[in-house]
Amino acid sequence: MPSLVEVGAGGSDSVSGYTVGAVAAMLDIPIATLRSWNQRYGLGPAHHRPGRHRYYSASDVAMLSRMADLVRIGVSPAKAAKAARSAADPVPTLGDVAPVLAAAEQLRAAELLAKITAHLTHFGVVTTWQRLCRPAFADIVSRQDRGTGLIDVEHVLSWAITTGLHRAVPPVHNVAGLAPVLLACTAGEGHVLPLEVLRAALAEAGVPALLLGSAVPDSALADAIAKQTRSPVVVLWSQADRTAAAEPSPAGSREPARLLLAGPGWPTRPTLPGAQRLGSLEEAVTEISRLARTC
Repeated sequence: MPSLVEVGAGGSDSVSGYTVGAVAAMLDIPIATLRSWNQRYGLGPAHHRPGRHRYYSASDVAMLSRMADLVRIGVSPAKAAKAARSAADPVPTLGDVAPVLAAAEQLRAAELLAKITAHLTHFGVVTTWQRLCRPAFADIVSRQDRGTGLIDVEHVLSWAITTGLHRAVPPVHNVAGLAPVLLACTAGEGHVLPLEVLRAALAEAGVPALLLGSAVPDSALADAIAKQTRSPVVVLWSQADRTAAAEPSPAGSREPARLLLAGPGWPTRPTLPGAQRLGSLEEAVTEISRLARTC
Protein backbone atom coordinates (compact mmCIF):
# COMPACT_ATOMS: atom_id res chain seq x y z
CA MET A 1 0.00 0.00 0.00
CA PRO A 2 1.52 3.37 -1.00
CA SER A 3 2.04 5.64 1.97
CA LEU A 4 3.71 8.75 3.29
CA VAL A 5 6.97 7.82 5.00
CA GLU A 6 9.80 9.51 6.87
CA VAL A 7 13.21 9.13 5.30
CA GLY A 8 16.57 10.80 5.69
CA ALA A 9 20.26 10.41 6.26
CA GLY A 10 20.13 11.48 9.87
CA GLY A 11 20.52 14.89 11.40
CA SER A 12 18.61 17.92 10.20
CA ASP A 13 18.40 16.90 6.56
CA SER A 14 15.70 14.28 7.15
CA VAL A 15 12.78 14.84 4.81
CA SER A 16 9.22 13.60 4.42
CA GLY A 17 8.57 11.81 1.17
CA TYR A 18 6.22 9.71 -0.89
CA THR A 19 6.93 6.34 -2.41
CA VAL A 20 6.62 6.07 -6.18
CA GLY A 21 3.47 4.00 -5.63
CA ALA A 22 1.89 6.75 -3.53
CA VAL A 23 2.62 9.36 -6.21
CA ALA A 24 1.23 7.09 -8.93
CA ALA A 25 -1.98 6.64 -6.90
CA MET A 26 -2.35 10.37 -6.23
CA LEU A 27 -1.89 11.37 -9.87
CA ASP A 28 -3.49 8.29 -11.49
CA ILE A 29 -0.32 7.70 -13.51
CA PRO A 30 1.41 4.33 -14.08
CA ILE A 31 4.61 3.88 -12.10
CA ALA A 32 6.41 3.16 -15.38
CA THR A 33 5.38 6.62 -16.67
CA LEU A 34 6.77 8.34 -13.57
CA ARG A 35 10.06 6.54 -13.99
CA SER A 36 10.15 7.44 -17.68
CA TRP A 37 9.58 11.13 -16.89
CA ASN A 38 12.37 10.98 -14.36
CA GLN A 39 14.80 9.40 -16.83
CA ARG A 40 13.83 11.54 -19.83
CA TYR A 41 13.10 14.92 -18.28
CA GLY A 42 14.65 14.85 -14.82
CA LEU A 43 11.30 15.12 -13.03
CA GLY A 44 12.15 12.85 -10.15
CA PRO A 45 12.80 12.95 -6.43
CA ALA A 46 14.73 16.10 -5.58
CA HIS A 47 16.23 14.57 -2.44
CA HIS A 48 17.41 11.28 -3.97
CA ARG A 49 20.79 10.03 -2.83
CA PRO A 50 22.68 7.21 -4.56
CA GLY A 51 22.12 3.86 -2.91
CA ARG A 52 18.89 4.96 -1.21
CA HIS A 53 15.24 4.48 -2.09
CA ARG A 54 13.63 7.25 -4.10
CA TYR A 55 11.11 9.37 -2.21
CA TYR A 56 9.18 12.27 -3.72
CA SER A 57 8.69 15.51 -1.81
CA ALA A 58 5.45 17.53 -1.85
CA SER A 59 7.03 19.96 -4.32
CA ASP A 60 8.05 17.03 -6.56
CA VAL A 61 4.43 15.87 -6.57
CA ALA A 62 3.15 19.37 -7.38
CA MET A 63 5.52 19.62 -10.35
CA LEU A 64 4.49 16.19 -11.62
CA SER A 65 0.84 17.14 -11.20
CA ARG A 66 1.37 20.19 -13.44
CA MET A 67 3.13 17.97 -15.99
CA ALA A 68 0.31 15.43 -15.94
CA ASP A 69 -2.35 18.11 -16.40
CA LEU A 70 -0.54 19.51 -19.44
CA VAL A 71 -0.03 16.08 -21.01
CA ARG A 72 -3.72 15.24 -20.54
CA ILE A 73 -4.77 18.31 -22.55
CA GLY A 74 -2.46 17.40 -25.42
CA VAL A 75 0.84 19.16 -24.69
CA SER A 76 3.84 17.05 -25.70
CA PRO A 77 5.71 15.52 -22.74
CA ALA A 78 8.89 17.45 -23.52
CA LYS A 79 7.10 20.83 -23.57
CA ALA A 80 5.01 19.88 -20.54
CA ALA A 81 8.14 19.01 -18.56
CA LYS A 82 9.76 22.33 -19.44
CA ALA A 83 6.63 24.26 -18.45
CA ALA A 84 6.26 22.31 -15.20
CA ARG A 85 9.85 23.05 -14.18
CA SER A 86 9.62 26.74 -15.06
CA ALA A 87 6.45 27.08 -12.98
CA ALA A 88 8.03 25.57 -9.87
CA ASP A 89 7.47 27.75 -6.80
CA PRO A 90 10.46 29.15 -4.88
CA VAL A 91 10.91 27.71 -1.41
CA PRO A 92 8.99 29.94 1.04
CA THR A 93 9.93 30.63 4.65
CA LEU A 94 7.99 28.17 6.78
CA GLY A 95 5.30 29.88 8.81
CA ASP A 96 5.89 33.35 7.33
CA VAL A 97 2.41 34.63 8.22
CA ALA A 98 2.87 38.37 7.68
CA PRO A 99 2.97 38.31 3.83
CA VAL A 100 -0.07 36.02 3.79
CA LEU A 101 -2.04 38.36 6.02
CA ALA A 102 -0.97 41.39 3.97
CA ALA A 103 -2.12 39.77 0.72
CA ALA A 104 -5.41 38.67 2.31
CA GLU A 105 -6.16 42.08 3.84
CA GLN A 106 -5.57 43.81 0.50
CA LEU A 107 -7.61 41.11 -1.28
CA ARG A 108 -4.71 40.27 -3.61
CA ALA A 109 -6.19 36.85 -4.34
CA ALA A 110 -3.67 35.62 -6.94
CA GLU A 111 -0.71 36.52 -4.72
CA LEU A 112 -2.35 34.96 -1.69
CA LEU A 113 -3.07 31.75 -3.58
CA ALA A 114 0.53 31.56 -4.77
CA LYS A 115 1.86 31.89 -1.21
CA ILE A 116 -0.51 29.24 0.17
CA THR A 117 0.21 26.84 -2.70
CA ALA A 118 3.97 27.29 -2.31
CA HIS A 119 3.74 26.34 1.37
CA LEU A 120 1.60 23.30 0.57
CA THR A 121 3.91 22.01 -2.14
CA HIS A 122 7.08 22.45 -0.09
CA PHE A 123 5.91 21.57 3.43
CA GLY A 124 2.77 19.48 3.03
CA VAL A 125 -0.77 19.88 4.31
CA VAL A 126 -0.46 19.32 8.05
CA THR A 127 2.59 21.55 8.53
CA THR A 128 1.11 24.32 6.36
CA TRP A 129 -2.18 24.22 8.25
CA GLN A 130 -0.56 24.25 11.69
CA ARG A 131 2.29 26.68 11.01
CA LEU A 132 0.71 29.09 8.50
CA CYS A 133 -3.06 28.87 8.13
CA ARG A 134 -4.14 28.51 11.75
CA PRO A 135 -1.94 31.42 12.94
CA ALA A 136 -3.32 33.58 10.10
CA PHE A 137 -6.91 32.82 11.08
CA ALA A 138 -6.09 33.36 14.76
CA ASP A 139 -4.79 36.84 13.98
CA ILE A 140 -7.91 37.71 11.98
CA VAL A 141 -10.28 36.35 14.64
CA SER A 142 -8.49 38.22 17.45
CA ARG A 143 -8.96 41.49 15.58
CA GLN A 144 -12.59 40.64 14.81
CA ASP A 145 -13.13 40.15 18.55
CA ARG A 146 -11.88 43.72 19.03
CA GLY A 147 -14.51 45.05 16.64
CA THR A 148 -12.70 44.93 13.30
CA GLY A 149 -14.78 43.51 10.44
CA LEU A 150 -12.40 41.55 8.22
CA ILE A 151 -15.13 39.14 7.09
CA ASP A 152 -14.02 39.67 3.49
CA VAL A 153 -10.41 38.92 4.51
CA GLU A 154 -11.46 35.76 6.31
CA HIS A 155 -13.40 34.59 3.25
CA VAL A 156 -10.64 35.26 0.74
CA LEU A 157 -8.15 33.43 2.94
CA SER A 158 -10.52 30.43 3.15
CA TRP A 159 -10.90 30.49 -0.62
CA ALA A 160 -7.13 30.59 -1.18
CA ILE A 161 -6.52 27.67 1.18
CA THR A 162 -9.25 25.56 -0.41
CA THR A 163 -8.08 26.32 -3.94
CA GLY A 164 -4.44 25.71 -3.00
CA LEU A 165 -5.36 22.34 -1.50
CA HIS A 166 -7.13 21.31 -4.69
CA ARG A 167 -4.15 22.36 -6.79
CA ALA A 168 -1.35 20.97 -4.65
CA VAL A 169 -2.91 17.71 -3.46
CA PRO A 170 -4.96 15.97 -6.16
CA PRO A 171 -7.61 13.48 -5.03
CA VAL A 172 -6.43 9.90 -4.59
CA HIS A 173 -8.25 7.39 -6.75
CA ASN A 174 -9.90 4.40 -5.08
CA VAL A 175 -7.40 1.93 -3.66
CA ALA A 176 -8.21 -1.77 -3.50
CA GLY A 177 -8.45 -3.11 0.03
CA LEU A 178 -9.28 0.20 1.73
CA ALA A 179 -12.66 0.92 3.28
CA PRO A 180 -14.42 4.00 1.85
CA VAL A 181 -14.02 7.24 3.82
CA LEU A 182 -16.80 9.85 3.83
CA LEU A 183 -16.32 13.37 5.20
CA ALA A 184 -19.35 15.55 5.91
CA CYS A 185 -20.47 18.56 7.88
CA THR A 186 -23.55 17.95 9.99
CA ALA A 187 -26.87 19.38 8.86
CA GLY A 188 -26.78 23.13 9.48
CA GLU A 189 -22.96 23.27 9.72
CA GLY A 190 -21.36 25.50 7.08
CA HIS A 191 -17.69 25.41 8.10
CA VAL A 192 -16.30 22.96 5.55
CA LEU A 193 -12.69 24.19 5.37
CA PRO A 194 -11.42 21.84 8.12
CA LEU A 195 -12.72 18.88 6.12
CA GLU A 196 -11.04 20.22 2.97
CA VAL A 197 -7.77 20.18 4.94
CA LEU A 198 -8.45 16.66 6.23
CA ARG A 199 -9.28 15.41 2.73
CA ALA A 200 -5.96 16.70 1.42
CA ALA A 201 -3.97 15.39 4.40
CA LEU A 202 -5.48 11.93 3.86
CA ALA A 203 -4.61 12.11 0.16
CA GLU A 204 -1.00 12.77 1.15
CA ALA A 205 -1.18 9.58 3.21
CA GLY A 206 -2.52 7.64 0.21
CA VAL A 207 -6.07 7.34 1.62
CA PRO A 208 -8.94 8.40 -0.67
CA ALA A 209 -11.79 10.29 0.97
CA LEU A 210 -15.04 11.62 -0.47
CA LEU A 211 -15.95 15.08 0.82
CA LEU A 212 -19.73 15.54 0.77
CA GLY A 213 -19.53 19.21 1.73
CA SER A 214 -21.24 21.58 4.15
CA ALA A 215 -24.65 21.21 5.77
CA VAL A 216 -25.24 17.63 4.67
CA PRO A 217 -28.79 16.55 5.53
CA ASP A 218 -29.11 13.35 7.53
CA SER A 219 -30.99 11.68 4.68
CA ALA A 220 -28.24 12.60 2.19
CA LEU A 221 -25.58 11.14 4.45
CA ALA A 222 -27.62 7.94 4.75
CA ASP A 223 -27.93 7.77 0.95
CA ALA A 224 -24.16 8.22 0.53
CA ILE A 225 -23.45 5.45 3.04
CA ALA A 226 -25.91 3.12 1.29
CA LYS A 227 -24.17 3.65 -2.08
CA GLN A 228 -20.81 2.37 -0.83
CA THR A 229 -19.80 -1.18 -1.68
CA ARG A 230 -18.44 -1.56 1.87
CA SER A 231 -19.48 0.06 5.12
CA PRO A 232 -17.51 3.32 5.16
CA VAL A 233 -15.61 5.19 7.81
CA VAL A 234 -17.64 8.38 8.34
CA VAL A 235 -16.26 11.65 9.74
CA LEU A 236 -18.76 14.30 10.85
CA TRP A 237 -17.65 17.89 11.49
CA SER A 238 -19.42 20.22 13.93
CA GLN A 239 -18.06 23.70 14.64
CA ALA A 240 -20.57 24.58 17.37
CA ASP A 241 -22.68 22.61 19.82
CA ARG A 242 -25.87 23.76 18.10
CA THR A 243 -24.85 21.82 14.95
CA ALA A 244 -23.76 18.64 16.73
CA ALA A 245 -26.19 16.00 15.49
CA ALA A 246 -28.28 14.13 18.04
CA GLU A 247 -28.61 11.28 15.52
CA PRO A 248 -26.58 11.55 12.29
CA SER A 249 -28.73 9.26 10.12
CA PRO A 250 -32.40 8.26 10.02
CA ALA A 251 -33.50 5.20 11.97
CA GLY A 252 -33.14 2.00 10.00
CA SER A 253 -30.47 3.34 7.63
CA ARG A 254 -27.22 1.49 7.03
CA GLU A 255 -24.64 2.03 9.74
CA PRO A 256 -21.04 3.12 8.96
CA ALA A 257 -18.12 0.87 9.83
CA ARG A 258 -16.96 3.57 12.26
CA LEU A 259 -18.35 6.99 13.12
CA LEU A 260 -15.74 9.64 13.94
CA LEU A 261 -16.66 13.05 15.35
CA ALA A 262 -14.44 16.04 14.58
CA GLY A 263 -14.63 19.68 15.56
CA PRO A 264 -15.19 21.69 18.76
CA GLY A 265 -18.98 21.33 18.61
CA TRP A 266 -18.97 17.76 19.88
CA PRO A 267 -18.86 16.94 23.60
CA THR A 268 -15.58 15.56 24.91
CA ARG A 269 -17.29 12.25 25.60
CA PRO A 270 -19.50 11.32 22.63
CA THR A 271 -23.06 10.28 23.44
CA LEU A 272 -23.67 8.67 20.03
CA PRO A 273 -23.36 4.87 20.25
CA GLY A 274 -20.09 3.59 18.78
CA ALA A 275 -18.80 7.08 18.00
CA GLN A 276 -15.20 8.19 18.57
CA ARG A 277 -14.09 11.79 18.98
CA LEU A 278 -11.01 13.06 17.12
CA GLY A 279 -8.87 15.62 18.91
CA SER A 280 -6.52 16.97 16.23
CA LEU A 281 -5.71 16.89 12.53
CA GLU A 282 -2.73 14.64 13.14
CA GLU A 283 -4.85 12.23 15.18
CA ALA A 284 -7.54 12.24 12.50
CA VAL A 285 -5.12 11.32 9.71
CA THR A 286 -3.55 8.53 11.79
CA GLU A 287 -6.83 7.05 13.00
CA ILE A 288 -8.70 7.28 9.69
CA SER A 289 -5.74 5.73 7.85
CA ARG A 290 -5.69 2.87 10.36
CA LEU A 291 -9.44 2.27 10.19
CA ALA A 292 -9.52 2.41 6.39
CA ARG A 293 -7.04 -0.45 6.33
CA THR A 294 -8.72 -2.57 9.02
CA CYS A 295 -12.49 -2.05 8.71
